Amino acid sequence: MMAEEAKTRIRQFVLDLGVDDVGFANIKDYSSPRSPKIETIFPTARSMVVMAFKEGSNCESPSSSIAMTGRMDLMEFSRSCNYKLTRFIEREFHTPAMSVPVSYPLDMSAQTSGLVGEVSLRHAALAAGLGNFGRHNLIIHPRLGTRVIFTAVLTELDLPSDPPVTEDLCIDCDICIESCPVGALDEEGKTDMMKCLGNSQPYGIGGSIRFWRKFFASSPEEQKRMLFSEDFMRNYQAQMIGFQYTCFNCYTSCPIGNDL
Repeated sequence: MMAEEAKTRIRQFVLDLGVDDVGFANIKDYSSPRSPKIETIFPTARSMVVMAFKEGSNCESPSSSIAMTGRMDLMEFSRSCNYKLTRFIEREFHTPAMSVPVSYPLDMSAQTSGLVGEVSLRHAALAAGLGNFGRHNLIIHPRLGTRVIFTAVLTELDLPSDPPVTEDLCIDCDICIESCPVGALDEEGKTDMMKCLGNSQPYGIGGSIRFWRKFFASSPEEQKRMLFSEDFMRNYQAQMIGFQYTCFNCYTSCPIGNDL
């Protein structure tokens, strides 16, 4: 089967799932400055299928619970699409395929500090012609704007990359920089992830470590009080769901593609 015919079949399958957009990247066109080489994950991979999902309006809610619910719904849907696509490729093309998650699980080693995914989905989207980087260091999709997340499926199919987006989609309004409450975007071309995560995931691993260090250093009476505190309740909930974002400012402040 010709590569373009395979791409057409895969593209139609993905869009029929309800995914907003899909692109293709040959492994030779993918490059990430921090993520490991693809061959360390899937030695025989030759291309990747990258799917784009529009973030819902939940992210605009002042309620962190409602905002996070929208993200969790989207992640559940994207995982389902990942699985269905890997099975479709294996069944229809008789070749292995491996899915890449939108977020967790990832390497939580001391070397990565839990900040580096096995595949950089932003760089995968760039290579697949699904957009380019804005000042906020997120990918801006030509139609979906900033409010978009990506997943990918690696495959042994040798598929050519889709044409890159050559138009500069960022309008350099700097609204994202001004909207960041911790100045994580102050240095152009870099996101200070420790500042970002400290604000957007206050009940992630850092928050958990801080809570338990304080707990073990406290008196028995203080420990009893802490076990009924909001901090403990939120840390417990975060452990149940895996993460808890409380800030979507870089998504919601960007004026590109914010129309429904």
